[in-house]
Amino acid sequence: MADVAAKERKILVAVDEGEESMHALSWCLKNVISENSKDTLVVLYVKPPRAVFSALDGTGYLFSADIMAAVDKYSNDLAECVVEKAKKMCKDLHDVKVETRIEHGDPRDVICQMTEKLGADMLVMGSHGYGLIKRVENFQSGSESLGRRWKHGILGEQAMIIV
Repeated sequence: MADVAAKERKILVAVDEGEESMHALSWCLKNVISENSKDTLVVLYVKPPRAVFSALDGTGYLFSADIMAAVDKYSNDLAECVVEKAKKMCKDLHDVKVETRIEHGDPRDVICQMTEKLGADMLVMGSHGYGLIKRVENFQSGSESLGRRWKHGILGEQAMIIV
């Protein structure tokens, strides 16, 4: 039995600017990734779609191209910062290949799409840990929405871990 090689796994960790996702990444590094595994860890950051503004705001002022460029630059800088922080957390992994991806769209949809597209064996993501009333207030959290998709078999055989 000791001669059997461990299967190489692809583990997708969804991160954002919240501390919950960094906790999930840290948890994954301690509990899922083993020292001498040949796993591939994919760190995914999803930039939400830009809010749609009309040319005029509520007070009648025009949004300039400079303002929209500043918003886009901030979004890009934020994505790079989050990915760099995640890469620093993974710097001590030796045999594990670490990939980073920055995608655009609704995080709930993009995380599901990337899990399928990359053929991930496991998805790890953080949860805000809201109680029932707060979840009802917000209708559904991202992890709750993904959990429903998992339950209904849309994502197949992969394992989903919400930390």
